[in-house]
Amino acid sequence: MALKKSDLYSSLWASCDQLRGGMDASQYKDYVLFMLFIKYVSDKYGKGEGPFTPVKIPKGASFDGMVKLKGKSDIGDRINTQIVGPLIDANDKLARSDFPDFNDPNKLGQGQEMVDRLTNLIAIFENPQLDFTDNRADHDDILGDAYEYLIRHFATESGKSKGQFYTPSEVSRVISQVIGISPETAKPSTTAYDPTCGSGSLLLKIGEYASGPKRTRITLEGQEKDMTTAGLARMNMILHDFPSATIVSGNTLSSPKFTNDEKLRTYDYVVANPPFSDKGWSNGLTPSADPFQRFSWGEPPAKQGDYAYLLHIIRSMKPDGKAACVLPHGVLFRGNAEAVIRQNLVKSGYLAGVIGLPPNLFFGTGIPACILILDKASAQKRNEVFIIDASKGFMKDGPKNRMREMDVHRIVDTYNKRMEVPGYSRAVPFADIEKNEFNLNIPRYIDSQDEEDIQDIGGHLLGGIPARDLLGLQDYWQVCPTLRNDLLREHRPSYFALKVETGKVRETVFAHSEFVRYIESMKKLFDSWSERFIKTMSAIGAGCHPKDVIHQVSEDLLESYEGKPLIKAYDVFQHLMNYWTETMQDDLYLVSADGWQARPERIIETAKNGKSKDKGWKCNLLPSEVIVRSFFRKEQDKVAEIESEIESLASRQTELEDEFGGEDEVFGEMDGISASEVKKALVGLSKDDSAVSERNALTEWLDVNDKQAALKKSLKTKLAELDAAALRKYDDLTGQQVKELVIQQKWLPALQSAFQSEVDRVSQTLSKRITELADRYDAPLPSLNDKVASLEAAVGKHLERMGFAWK
Repeated sequence: MALKKSDLYSSLWASCDQLRGGMDASQYKDYVLFMLFIKYVSDKYGKGEGPFTPVKIPKGASFDGMVKLKGKSDIGDRINTQIVGPLIDANDKLARSDFPDFNDPNKLGQGQEMVDRLTNLIAIFENPQLDFTDNRADHDDILGDAYEYLIRHFATESGKSKGQFYTPSEVSRVISQVIGISPETAKPSTTAYDPTCGSGSLLLKIGEYASGPKRTRITLEGQEKDMTTAGLARMNMILHDFPSATIVSGNTLSSPKFTNDEKLRTYDYVVANPPFSDKGWSNGLTPSADPFQRFSWGEPPAKQGDYAYLLHIIRSMKPDGKAACVLPHGVLFRGNAEAVIRQNLVKSGYLAGVIGLPPNLFFGTGIPACILILDKASAQKRNEVFIIDASKGFMKDGPKNRMREMDVHRIVDTYNKRMEVPGYSRAVPFADIEKNEFNLNIPRYIDSQDEEDIQDIGGHLLGGIPARDLLGLQDYWQVCPTLRNDLLREHRPSYFALKVETGKVRETVFAHSEFVRYIESMKKLFDSWSERFIKTMSAIGAGCHPKDVIHQVSEDLLESYEGKPLIKAYDVFQHLMNYWTETMQDDLYLVSADGWQARPERIIETAKNGKSKDKGWKCNLLPSEVIVRSFFRKEQDKVAEIESEIESLASRQTELEDEFGGEDEVFGEMDGISASEVKKALVGLSKDDSAVSERNALTEWLDVNDKQAALKKSLKTKLAELDAAALRKYDDLTGQQVKELVIQQKWLPALQSAFQSEVDRVSQTLSKRITELADRYDAPLPSLNDKVASLEAAVGKHLERMGFAWK
């Protein structure tokens, strides 16, 4: 059976437990990632004998060879000499520095501790489900994604100093799409370069967006200063099926490796996420005598290397090349030498766009960053810079922030379509930038501050909701033209009062005929999209490309809701992408591997003592609740009826316990309420003529308890019968039935519920705002003065009766 993406991720992350504690995450990641690498290349290339096999696996230097070393007293040394060494010798693109030392007692422990740790680590990757040969969906590279998953987690655990080797996937995706790389623009001769490639995630995204369904392979080249991180990048390229990519080690600024005839090699696309504000950028370099003439626009400050990397990128672009670089916000406004470089950059026309990113996205720093987009091809014609303030588009993700799918999509759409959106994006003419002395600080050009909710003095003094506040709800009045008049009446010129009680505002909105029609139109919109969704999903099967499928249906969804009143298309889109991440992604990878097959499997849990326990069964693609809901409704209703009776009886017991639960009462005197304690108390009261009500309560409690026990026994039997019937039903299902059940009874109801929550939010926002405004101005100053005077008079009378005079 195919392995779910989420199961693969958790299995790999669990392998880290074999090493965690003994060393820092920045160290143990090397061992885990190598295990993933050797298992993958063994499965994929282990049988390749041809001269063009991208990765050559010498005899014995495979994962199977590692398995044979389990339990050996010299396992660490043998892995180094029998696995790692031959693998490096057979592949020019691999280096010894790429791999960790498996015989390092300082990291892996001494003697038997090392043997056990490495043996257990190998055993995790022996799991039959981790057969990477059968767990790929063409260019939807499960293993590559798993590698990225691990690298992200390692970056999170490694902390501030070690997280620089990873560029968040969302940022990489934005960069890939705003520079225009695509299957349509890419050719086999297309070249891409990352001068500070880290683990290669950004460079790989470029390759992924270039390849598309046609699998066009462009030239990928990257340089990375840290040797170990460069090794991660090389393995990353192979795991993502880009084995021909070239990654070299070295300092890009002082010793660039990609040169032609003593000049920097130039590329169609250049991308980078350099170390922020690198204080040692000029080490080994004399900028004024740079042989590559990178600093003709000015020499960056000695302690601020951001523009040094940017100038290297510009020199590495072809005359019609495009580039994007992640830099700290300071490059947009810092003065002195950087101001001179920035002025030259703008005047050159190379700077096509600036995207301000949310804070705390990157693992090496919490400061906000931006993306500078460069385009030499249109430089002579350019007379503006397109600026986007995307700083508010994120969600919390542990200690860091993370852009959502909707945030990525909105940035890309806005930039590529040059959509000017108030408070978010603007095409800024060079003339405006020059007026600001070439300061590119985003707030100078885009006001993204939320509009202040102004308190109206007139409303507080004389009462009434200000007309100005109601204008802020104009989108609602356009959809429901008469709703405003049904909710509000004129209190005085430019001020309004509610016609209904504040507690009935929501009810009035929901019941209004115009709002009902709006809700119906939203339902029809969903029904129309769902018909196309069903058609698309029904056409897929084994071998489908899940990423292509979700792209198709999500783009259709976004287009369907684009421009619709009150509801935001990107918010609806995010609901779909959330469900994709939680459920549909795993489901589609199962379909891609096995087709529309629903195969129940036993849930076996193994305790620490090695004993296994059967915990029932599950079916990932088609859960039992869908089977029960679709075929056993009567049985399910009977179960629900019994559960309701049990709940009702339990409530009656609680009522009796509360009624007779005082300190000196029958239930209150018990150490713990149980059938045996109640029976004992009943015997004790049997001869007490004054305790009739207590005896009746105890008798009823026992009667209710017996009924509960009988119902619980019946419920257990019914649930077992229903579970067995559901399990048997899988054998009768055809592939077509499985398909229909998954699409129409599992996916669509979940999506419909999610989308409906967005529609509900629309009405709740309106009713909440109207109620808030009504409450705010409900008590004007004169009425407050009258109330104060009335209370003062009442207090005065009380004091007079007590013999005090109050003036």
